[in-house]
Amino acid sequence: MDYLQISLLSIFLFFSITFLYTKSKPKPKFPPSPANSLPVIGHLHLMKRPFHRKFLSFSQSLGNAPIIHLRLGHRHVYVVSSRTVAEECFTINDIVLANWPVMMMNKHLGYNAKHMIGASYGDHWRSLRRITASEIFSSHRLSTFLHICKDEIRRLILCLSQDSLHGFVEVEMKSLFTNLVFNNIIRIIAGKQYYGDDTEDEEEAKLTRQLVSEVVAGDGGRNYADYLSFLGWFTDTEARIKDVAHRFDAFLQKLIDEKRAEKETSQTMIHHLLSLQETQPSHYTDVIIKQIILDLIVAGTDTISITLEWALSNLLNHQEVLMKARIEIDEKFGLDRLVDEPDIVNLPYLQNIMFETLRLYPPAPLLLPHLSSEDCEVGGYDMPRGTMLLMNVWAMQRDPELWKDPEQFKPERFDKEGETQKVMAFGLGRRACPGAGLAHRFVGLALGSLVQCFEWERSGVELIDMKEGKGVTMPKKKPLQAMCKTRFLASKLLVANENYSF
Repeated sequence: MDYLQISLLSIFLFFSITFLYTKSKPKPKFPPSPANSLPVIGHLHLMKRPFHRKFLSFSQSLGNAPIIHLRLGHRHVYVVSSRTVAEECFTINDIVLANWPVMMMNKHLGYNAKHMIGASYGDHWRSLRRITASEIFSSHRLSTFLHICKDEIRRLILCLSQDSLHGFVEVEMKSLFTNLVFNNIIRIIAGKQYYGDDTEDEEEAKLTRQLVSEVVAGDGGRNYADYLSFLGWFTDTEARIKDVAHRFDAFLQKLIDEKRAEKETSQTMIHHLLSLQETQPSHYTDVIIKQIILDLIVAGTDTISITLEWALSNLLNHQEVLMKARIEIDEKFGLDRLVDEPDIVNLPYLQNIMFETLRLYPPAPLLLPHLSSEDCEVGGYDMPRGTMLLMNVWAMQRDPELWKDPEQFKPERFDKEGETQKVMAFGLGRRACPGAGLAHRFVGLALGSLVQCFEWERSGVELIDMKEGKGVTMPKKKPLQAMCKTRFLASKLLVANENYSF
């Protein structure tokens, strides 16, 4: 038998064994899928923004299926719209589903998917989680930076008061909230102020805002090359992402180098991490510090500013809720001082407003995608290894089986014990957002201060448009325009100006 015959026989045996194995292996039990899946691209052609609404429509068309199966190019994707199935995922299968898929943005921007948000579950991720839990988001560390949060909120109050001292004026709140949150995060990280009278570097501020906008707005998850690899050969998507990643890395390194060169250290996050680098250089390399800063900026800016914008929009559309929140604050603290961060726990109705805003308008309506690291079972269906899992939190939090009048803005619903546990805006399980505490503290303090210091009205008789726009973080389609008028306490603050003490 010559070489050619041996080769042909080997090939024949290989395919025969593969065929028999495939035929004998039981076919996985997949969740129901929408019709019209096409060869190669699967359901990609059906994907329309906003994705959370599209996924819910798929589920409804399949008899309100709690979990559905999509084939997006070469990826199998499960979308969960059921709170019960979600809890199963993050309890029984929490470790199996603790990985993230490596997408193009995550790969290049996230230092080869090594930052905490995108890192695979393992020793590296656990190390980053430990660092952030103890050095970034601990109660002690958050309290250390509380004065920055209060000062930035005070600056916003002064800005609004200067024009509205003698009557109602129209203001565009989206940019004000964006500036507020950016200043807060950048001051915590690097001690810099990007917006306001004390702006240090307008060009750097503009660069940073542009970088974050490109990351969180981007394609809103619709990068087809993440699902059909060969498309990367015909588009410039990867080149653009690499360019954003390069510019972001250069910006982060510049911040670190500036703080390292300063002779006098201050209480910034970078200074703190650099001091730890001196004693534990292998745990706090420049790359790891950049990874931490990257996550803080990307995850902690748009999400918080968008939540504030949705919350105030809801209050403007429900003046009775706004009045009730103001009465709660006035009766407990009067008009002698601004509401302070420790006061928020004594303002249950204000907290209800925050939870109801997060229920109806979660800043990440699909959370971040998970990836199964091995075969498992979810919701009674087989989930093969390598399946992407999306949590349609937006749909779960409007589920009529879980919530009475789910489309209505009713903060009172959270008077009932245990209702807050049903809100999943920050995820569940070991990969839940570690910055939830920071977000709650800042949003509560900012919203409470605005309610306490100003009268608020809509710009016209029409209700505020509550349609969502494009992007990963679900911004409002139309930026919020509102009418505000200074109340007595803000007038007092304006007169005292720099001498005012919280």
